[in-house]
Amino acid sequence: MIRQRTLKTSVRATGVGLHTGHKVTMVLRPAAADTGIVFCRSDLPGNPAIPASALNVTNTQMATVLERDGVRVSTVEHLMAAMFGLGIDNAFVDVSAEEVPIMDGSAGTFVFLLQTAGIEEQAAKKRYLRVLKTVEVEKDGKKVRLEPFDGFKVGFSIEFSHPVFQQSSNTAEVDFGEVSFLREISRARTFGFTQEVEYLRSKGLARGGSLDNAVVIDDFRVLNADGLRMEDEFVKHKALDAVGDLYLAGRPLIGAFYGEKSGHELNNLLVRKFLADRTAWEETTFDDPAAVPRAFANVQLQPA
Repeated sequence: MIRQRTLKTSVRATGVGLHTGHKVTMVLRPAAADTGIVFCRSDLPGNPAIPASALNVTNTQMATVLERDGVRVSTVEHLMAAMFGLGIDNAFVDVSAEEVPIMDGSAGTFVFLLQTAGIEEQAAKKRYLRVLKTVEVEKDGKKVRLEPFDGFKVGFSIEFSHPVFQQSSNTAEVDFGEVSFLREISRARTFGFTQEVEYLRSKGLARGGSLDNAVVIDDFRVLNADGLRMEDEFVKHKALDAVGDLYLAGRPLIGAFYGEKSGHELNNLLVRKFLADRTAWEETTFDDPAAVPRAFANVQLQPA
């Protein structure tokens, strides 16, 4: 039987919020079976909780923001992607401010923290959502879709009129049955343009951004001294964002996702549309490990 997973122990880290610039202490804790991923504001009375659900997303400007009863936690997508990549179903995430720390701008640090805490199997069956039919969203020339596929695959294309992007791959298709999330996706960092910084900061965004936690691009080149971690890091990071946003469906998806010039807004609209159409999905479990699609078998083979 394929079982749910949580953390063996708690682990703590401190960082800065990408958009707020505030110092944040984060604690990742084990949670009981069927809890899901739950974000908690440890700086507020009662440690109010917000389940990691696409239905709790209230803002998608430059990040995915969860909110319930006036309490919010933003920039959850990279941590959610790491949770998915390590097959973690249940965990509490305590944050001492309204934003998850950006760390190095990828999911790599979160993967390290989760592995440091250790992963523990639980008695309950792991539940998946199988995509039964194609679901699409299109807006302002941007497109996203989910379609049936016996595994998990993410395809993405981006388009920027800038010299740097003419020198890199702007399309990627990652079949997680063939490659590892940890190797192919997790280390891809968020990116931004120097010409946007003043505008973003006037809107209360990107106040914690730096060369330590983002790939920064001026009019001609990448400013980071070490350059890119991979030739297609830009499009791979968009794929990373999509993985995190899709995991807000509440279960791992058995299916394929394709995005064209899209971002958090369309990702969230797609998940909402998918969940609302009861003919588009079915919940499934696996008694026989041999029946699990290879993409998820790879995850389950990681140490628990």
